[in-house]
Amino acid sequence: MFTPASALYVDSNQRKRLESLVNSGRTAQKIALRARLVLMAGDGMPNHAIANELGTSRPTVLLWRGRFAERGVPGLLQDAPRPGRKKQIEAGTVQRIVEATLQSTPVAATHWSTRTLAAAQGVSHQTIHRIWRQHGLQPHRVETFKLSRDPHFVEKLRDIVGLYLDPPDKALVLSVDEKSQIQALDRTAPLLPLRPGIPERQTHDYKRHGTTTLYAALNMLDGKVIGQCLPRHRAKEFIRFLDLIDQQTPSDVALHVIVDNSSTHKSPPVKRWLKKHGRFHLHFTPTSSSWLNMIERWFREITQKRIRRGTFLSVPELIVAITEYLDQYNINPKPFVWTKDADLILGKIAHCKEALVTAH
Repeated sequence: MFTPASALYVDSNQRKRLESLVNSGRTAQKIALRARLVLMAGDGMPNHAIANELGTSRPTVLLWRGRFAERGVPGLLQDAPRPGRKKQIEAGTVQRIVEATLQSTPVAATHWSTRTLAAAQGVSHQTIHRIWRQHGLQPHRVETFKLSRDPHFVEKLRDIVGLYLDPPDKALVLSVDEKSQIQALDRTAPLLPLRPGIPERQTHDYKRHGTTTLYAALNMLDGKVIGQCLPRHRAKEFIRFLDLIDQQTPSDVALHVIVDNSSTHKSPPVKRWLKKHGRFHLHFTPTSSSWLNMIERWFREITQKRIRRGTFLSVPELIVAITEYLDQYNINPKPFVWTKDADLILGKIAHCKEALVTAH
């Protein structure tokens, strides 16, 4: 049997404050519980009865009675500090690990893993993982880049970005390119369908049934795409596609066509065709700068959504699939919006070049 505790002393000011905490809808539940507990104890209610009434334990009642007796109402508002685990990694050790990750590589390897660096630094691999995560370091990943060596890079960049950001009046800007060698691939076994917890599966090996080339022109105004599949990638086919663009665009507007530096775009037959069609103006991207041509972004869409996972028994079947995608896409096209101005791009390129010089 427990000896009933005497009533906890609670003066009038403390009681008003405790009642305010209980009645306020903004008080945290754990604080409100402590306030109720103290008010009951102040009314002389036994500890076990308080515990039963509030759905807590007798040791909890004793804890907060004692805390209130020592510190008053402020003692209920904060939990006591917990000792926790002492920090084991010194700041100097963290710095050394970060510097080793950034400035060195292990013997006979291209990059550190958590375990190889942990062994070299005398810490656990969990510690390395935690430090890498805190500092955004991912030595296992690598991305590729390519810098253009076009002597007219800046001039061409400003020209094309200017077309995106400030297109000419009474003109259309078209981003044009060819996606060549699209293969009609047939898997060697039927697809295994999607199931709960299991993705759709297809065989790794396949049969080739030929290729086609998709010519496409992205209208930067409304996002619609003019497309045509042709058997080869030559000046002859490019001229056929220019004819199609000529037919499917308003005849009273100039056409500013952004293309890459493929020889088919600069061949004598194409130049002769352009002389006869004065509303066409070709703008060439710098070499090694396909990222400047917005049609590449659309090519990624059709590749991901229709071509890569498709199964085609023949080239005509592949062409039908591409045509259906084009028709469906053009029902509700979404324009691709260019947002970076030329100066910002040139600044990033200059920063990249500075990093290359520093690295060497």
